[in-house]
Amino acid sequence: MVSKIKILQVIPKLGYGGAETGCFDLAHFLHENNCKSYIVTSGGPLLKFTNRKKVKIIRLPVQSKNPILILLNTIILTLIIIALNIDIVHARSRAPAWSCLIATKLTRRKFVTTFHGTYNFKSDLKKWYNSVMVRSNLIIAGSNFIFSHIKENYSKYLSNDKKFLVIFRGINTEYFNPKKITESDKNLLRKKWNITNEKKIILLPGRLTEWKGQEMFIEAISFLKKNSPELDFTAVILGSDQGRKIYKKKLIRLVEQHRLNNNILFVDHLELMPIAYEISHVVVSSSIEPEAFGRVSVEAQSMEKPIIASDIGGSNETIINDKTGFLFTARNTKNLSEKLNEVLNLSEVTLNGIGAEGRKNVIVKFNVEKMCNTTYSEYKKLINA
Repeated sequence: MVSKIKILQVIPKLGYGGAETGCFDLAHFLHENNCKSYIVTSGGPLLKFTNRKKVKIIRLPVQSKNPILILLNTIILTLIIIALNIDIVHARSRAPAWSCLIATKLTRRKFVTTFHGTYNFKSDLKKWYNSVMVRSNLIIAGSNFIFSHIKENYSKYLSNDKKFLVIFRGINTEYFNPKKITESDKNLLRKKWNITNEKKIILLPGRLTEWKGQEMFIEAISFLKKNSPELDFTAVILGSDQGRKIYKKKLIRLVEQHRLNNNILFVDHLELMPIAYEISHVVVSSSIEPEAFGRVSVEAQSMEKPIIASDIGGSNETIINDKTGFLFTARNTKNLSEKLNEVLNLSEVTLNGIGAEGRKNVIVKFNVEKMCNTTYSEYKKLINA
């Protein structure tokens, strides 16, 4: 009898971000494919959705960058790897990756990393800290943009004995499926947000942080209102400030300054994101720095909604411009405003065509099954190498 492959994924927290949902989806997929699946994490909201019969959860403070805790986590991870006879350790963030690197060296197990972002480096020390993500046996980039970023900035850490490839992130296209949303679902959310059926909804999802471009978005909305006063719309900025209270106050002041209190709504969090997409007329990703992948763009396409995104980073790979969505010049407020006006005035037939092409694009290239299958295939190659 062939023994099951045992995979241990390590992630700081199981939240709703791209890295976290990818970890969550892969963990359950592995169980369905006759593997033993484990996740080490400090906690997070996705834990309540984790099937504990399929995925074993081990709680450790792996979110910490404290060197003492990193060392302590290293010792505990080493013991876990030995006790559970883990075959592969897969790290998805830098601080826990250092613990995983040392633990896999000590136990002689295979080590995998996924490079989820560009990670800022303003000093050689910070760049060295980031380099842990390319010190594994298998390095996974979430997009061609990230692949190029790694080759450009971390080439000295790459070698022929390391495998380095792109595995696009995937989303659950059955979860992000417009056919799964009922009229009752839509009406309840509109009522909760106090938005009438007559109003068009512009949705900007994403945590509140400067590089996501909320300030530029607010200014674009101001231009839109001035140039198209006949449009009856509400712009929803959906995302948590994650403790950035000063930044949120800055955004609120900007809304007041532009007299947009009746046009812009802040929503902290929503678990059922597909409903938010479904009631929206257009979705925006206004990042002023490159997205590593651009999950919002893919989710919007899967929900058959037109997406307008900055023409930088992963969005260039996930959106087919003027066919499945629209790209605007990054940091160009007026261009974003013009694109919004253009999309909000498209005919229903045109919008339906864009929606159909968008969903087709995601199913072919960015579905979760493809991501999980490819990752699992690489795991098996690594073990048999």
